Amino acid sequence: MPKTAPWNPTVLWSKPEAERTGTPLLVLFHGYLANEEDLMGLADYLPAEFTIASVRAPQALGPGYTWFPLMNEPDFSVQRVADAVSDVSDWLDSVKGVHSSVSLLGFSMGMAVASTLLRHRPADFAAVVGLSGFVVPAEGNPFFHDEDLAAGGVPFFWGRDQADPVIDAPRIEFTHAWLNEHTVLTKILYSNMGHGINMQELGHVKEFLTHLVLKA
Repeated sequence: MPKTAPWNPTVLWSKPEAERTGTPLLVLFHGYLANEEDLMGLADYLPAEFTIASVRAPQALGPGYTWFPLMNEPDFSVQRVADAVSDVSDWLDSVKGVHSSVSLLGFSMGMAVASTLLRHRPADFAAVVGLSGFVVPAEGNPFFHDEDLAAGGVPFFWGRDQADPVIDAPRIEFTHAWLNEHTVLTKILYSNMGHGINMQELGHVKEFLTHLVLKA
């Protein structure tokens, strides 16, 4: 079924429109039942050179929003992930032209969004950051172009707590194997962080983005 209109998400920006031209763009994707405000507080701890855009997921649910159904829910499908990320990709095409590069950061389910964007458009992104999240199996869906990623060498930062109570072991094992095969992976484990983000991790993310995007 053809789309009736382009997706026009709610987005928080760290810089006014007049100050964005020529800056590297970092797009933030929040987790399940959160919203675009959830990650915007990270902006103060990330390199000031970036324009940061925090995007609200499309589906209202409970106290917040979701990108797609949870993987253990009966209405989950890889196609639902692809449909949501296709809309994000189209929106990104409408705003990225003024920027020097585009990088992605996703927390929890937002990491699945960020990594799926990378897999759909393997040549488009300077770096990807995934925090306490996971990668979805492609299951042969043509939306994913993983074969083009293996040789691409896109830097990927994956931070998590070994004892994260939310992301289960099978998803962690799949994610670890996939990232090792398809990206240049920086993986760091943090103690006593749970399903969250801590200051040590933010320091590492800032270093990662500085060295692999700003100084690349």
